[in-house]
Amino acid sequence: MGKNDRLRDVKHLLHVAAYTKPEIDRILDKKHPAFIEFDPVLGYLLRDYIFRDGMDGTLNSYVYEPHGGHRKMVNFAGRPCRINTYGDSYTQCAQVASGETWQEILAAHFNEPIRNFGVGGYGVYQAYRRAMRTEAIKNLAAPYLVLNIWDDDHMRNIDAARWIRVGWMIRDIPRGKKDSYPVHGFPWAHVRYDLTKGDFVELPGLCRNAEELRWLVGKDNYYNAFKDDHVAALYTLREGGEAPVEFLEQLAEAFGLKVNLRNRKTRAADARRLHYAYGVRSSMFICTKLRSWCEKNHRRLMVLLSYDVPTVRGYIQRGERFDAEIVPFLKQNRFTYVDTLPKLSEEYENWRMSLDAFLNRLHVGRAGAQVFGHYNPYGNFWFAQAIRKELADWLDPKPFPYR
Repeated sequence: MGKNDRLRDVKHLLHVAAYTKPEIDRILDKKHPAFIEFDPVLGYLLRDYIFRDGMDGTLNSYVYEPHGGHRKMVNFAGRPCRINTYGDSYTQCAQVASGETWQEILAAHFNEPIRNFGVGGYGVYQAYRRAMRTEAIKNLAAPYLVLNIWDDDHMRNIDAARWIRVGWMIRDIPRGKKDSYPVHGFPWAHVRYDLTKGDFVELPGLCRNAEELRWLVGKDNYYNAFKDDHVAALYTLREGGEAPVEFLEQLAEAFGLKVNLRNRKTRAADARRLHYAYGVRSSMFICTKLRSWCEKNHRRLMVLLSYDVPTVRGYIQRGERFDAEIVPFLKQNRFTYVDTLPKLSEEYENWRMSLDAFLNRLHVGRAGAQVFGHYNPYGNFWFAQAIRKELADWLDPKPFPYR
């Protein structure tokens, strides 16, 4: 199977994604632990591991604090911590060493530690649930919470299992053998729009424990588990396949979107618009929920918006952004937030080079378990500087160098 193979239907999508026995055996092997462990709510948590996914094919050591599970703290680690950061791999800072994350760059500058609870593959909802779990622990709770939202995070909120999409994305990469692409994206708690209630609802993950992952081994089992999932159907449509459209048409109507999912010529583009709208509006629901919790529990929340290369390219070249709804939402509802997309555009204006060369300066290519390439150390330094002033002004009292 190759990248140019056409996705036929939902069954085809789920058969491609289906777990193999060696993949799940590897995850559940207690004698030789994998780089992740299953969690019925969050899907998975990270363990210490080493991947050859850094710049120029170098090794990266990922080390996590034994009490709390956040990434190893380097700068001012012995001092009290008042900032906890949550998000996906752009918060985790995949593909760089522990001292090269944007949190550690800011910690060195601020003269105070910053905890990094980012987990590669998480959506906004999974980051929220991680925050709710962590902030209930007295010695880990912090008065300032930073939620970093990256491109694909919006769609991950509504995934019952992100592997359904990842399996299709990495369909050319060998699976199920020793040292092949590591499986992840397990079923997790997620949100969906309830047409009857006219709002989003929170739903539990499919598997109650790690052993129940074995239910999903094999094409038939995986297909039977997710065959009626409307988000799997939506993704199938946007990738050019056939899928039921009745519920999705009602969903689009509820969102006030005009789509035609029955026209083969236009439905892929319309399905993509609906998918983005569905994801972004789910993030609005989650941000509102998290801020309400923060207000009740005397915490402060900052939302960061970060982006993948294609989105940055589209914004700089054509002024396009798929998440156009979220900025006015954050502004009108008086969230504290930093939108790094226009900041990247402004940064590019300072360089006399092609857009591709500029983006290559900031990023390292996909490697190891990564589905996307991430910021390299220079990119993380840029990101830290892009949010530095807003973050310093937000803190009270301000960091030591600003007093």
